[in-house]
Amino acid sequence: MEYSIEQIDQIAGLVVAVVKKALAGKAEAGKPPQLHEVETTMRQVLKAAGAQGLGAYLSSAEGTPSSKRPCACGGELIYQRRRSATVLSVFGRVAYKRAYYAGCACGHGQAPLDEHLGIEAGKVSAGLSELLALAGVEMAFEQGRDWLKPFLLFEVSENTVRQETELFGEVQQAVEEEQCQHSQQEEFLQKRLRMTADAPRRMYGSIDAAKVRIEPRKAAEKQGKRDEWRDMKVGCWYEAEAVPAGWQSKRQREKSEREQGVHRAKDIRYYCDIMEASEFGKLMWGTGCEAKADLANELVFVCDGATWIWNLVGQYYPHAKQIVDWYHAEERLERVAAAAFADVEKRGAWLKESLDELWAGQVDGVSERCQQLAGKCDEAQQAAGYFAHNAHRMRYDLFRAAGYLIGSGTVESACKQIVTHRLKRSGAQWTVTGAVQTAKARAAWLSGQWNTLASRRAQLPLAA
Repeated sequence: MEYSIEQIDQIAGLVVAVVKKALAGKAEAGKPPQLHEVETTMRQVLKAAGAQGLGAYLSSAEGTPSSKRPCACGGELIYQRRRSATVLSVFGRVAYKRAYYAGCACGHGQAPLDEHLGIEAGKVSAGLSELLALAGVEMAFEQGRDWLKPFLLFEVSENTVRQETELFGEVQQAVEEEQCQHSQQEEFLQKRLRMTADAPRRMYGSIDAAKVRIEPRKAAEKQGKRDEWRDMKVGCWYEAEAVPAGWQSKRQREKSEREQGVHRAKDIRYYCDIMEASEFGKLMWGTGCEAKADLANELVFVCDGATWIWNLVGQYYPHAKQIVDWYHAEERLERVAAAAFADVEKRGAWLKESLDELWAGQVDGVSERCQQLAGKCDEAQQAAGYFAHNAHRMRYDLFRAAGYLIGSGTVESACKQIVTHRLKRSGAQWTVTGAVQTAKARAAWLSGQWNTLASRRAQLPLAA
């Protein structure tokens, strides 16, 4: 937007005059105001002016009202008067007047300006909604309320922060539903086959899950019922890039020496929900189409060994390369060693030999080594089956040679950022809907999709 320098100068002069008058008492008492006092006073003046100006703008936004207008029911509405209303905006509560119509047999009234601007009297404006939701995806709603107050110079309720955060999640949910619907349409899929020119060369997908505590809310449910833990399934799509030597951390340098290069995820897009695996598969496919994962020249899934994950990958992306996360496999061998050997030296020697074989892609040998310890512990018996079942997903020698990522740290980080950081805060209480919508809003923020989401939110009526 462009502003006239002359007009800005005039406004600035008026603001300075008001601020000086407000702080005149300090100067007269021989105590010149500190910069902090000047800043705070100026912000308060600008907030008051903004509220007054927004109210005046809204009140003058309409032309001469017509005497009649059509009603949504097919009837006719008659102009009544210019009716007062308020909206909670970034400047605080703002009052304005607009034309109001009523008199239809259906009993409904109408304020055309409110409908045009997406306002509902007494609700939150789209601009303020975005700020509240940003706080809500980052911190507990109560904390977000307290954190926002010094910035907004007025207070909103904890419940308002919750509602606006969940509304953003609801909008994101609608976006994903559209993606899922498109991904099931033959015409849409056929059209995509002609869009391979800008398809990713190599794309990765990862899926995992983290537990969320769901508390019963109804009085009847609370009696004698414990909290329920539900799986928040989390997925992500991403590409990879080499980390320059000068930018590598100590851990990355050590990894680079072992793997002859180190890569990191980039352009990450997250998605999540609490639902059955079969339904989550549809979400995985819909978001994958949006990310062009289905068009990638090479698609690689790096996940842990959970059966439900690989079943979904095989169903929706049968040609994708499948890799079991190296660190999960390594951890499995560590558990076997701990359970089978009391002697520290024998434990360490067995673990080193097993890890060396696994690193070299000799999975059958690793499975056999575990089987040989099956008589000592159940952990070894289970591990033998685990390695045998996932042998084709553990050819780490071939995967490294091809330059694939072999760690699922990206999706594990997603679980921490979306679930642990936000949903598992001390004292957090969630319904399934609240947890899902807050998580989806946070996933959109972390994915760099917030501006798009905010634009869609701004198009909604404020009561949505």
